[in-house]
Amino acid sequence: MFEGLIRIQQTFFDPVEIGRVMPQLLRVGLPNTILLAIVASIIGIILGLLVAMGLSSPRRWLKAPCRVYVDILRGLPHILTIYIIGQGLPLAGLALFGNNTYAYAALAIGLIESGYMAEIFRAGLQSVERGQIEASRSLGMTSMQTMRYVILPQGVRRVLPPLTGQFILVIKGTALVFLLGLTSSQREIFSIAQDAAINDANLSPLMAAGILYLLLTVPMTHLVNAWERRMGVSSRRTTSED
Repeated sequence: MFEGLIRIQQTFFDPVEIGRVMPQLLRVGLPNTILLAIVASIIGIILGLLVAMGLSSPRRWLKAPCRVYVDILRGLPHILTIYIIGQGLPLAGLALFGNNTYAYAALAIGLIESGYMAEIFRAGLQSVERGQIEASRSLGMTSMQTMRYVILPQGVRRVLPPLTGQFILVIKGTALVFLLGLTSSQREIFSIAQDAAINDANLSPLMAAGILYLLLTVPMTHLVNAWERRMGVSSRRTTSED
């Protein structure tokens, strides 16, 4: 039994292997992971908000394609979408970013997240009270003005905690871009750890990567939960005062 514990420790928590890969994880992998997650989130937020406005539109010709867009991106496996965008577009001659694999990776994750963020935004936009919308229209506002000045400010504010929670999923989703074969300077946490684990025939580098992911995601998860509780209390307080 003691020998088994030692073997487990050497396989998953070898301090030599962890110490060997950790500097590269911190110097290269961590910044690339965070940057990739931020760029992908910006793409997802912009596209998601536009699609959500289409989903909230009463016009069928606008709402239907937005619904198809969301259903496809949410229904396809993430790994397949990353392959289609990251490898399929260049093979099809649509070299949008030349040989910049990093940009294709950010676009692929951003498109995936736009489908989920669109539903988050849609829920926020549709949560705005109907009375406020009717009041703005009675004041002479057009549909676009109502969306810009009444619905968007309130709806976006209400979905900030869920969007922050979605960013946590984006960070974890960056692990899939290793499939696209990033260059040594572009590699994120998982690809660096995977290469080290294969070369050393040891899983300790992957455990080191797991530790970094936990250090990134666990504090953010608690912050999002606290933020949601605080907004819930503020919402109930506002309702009771009204």
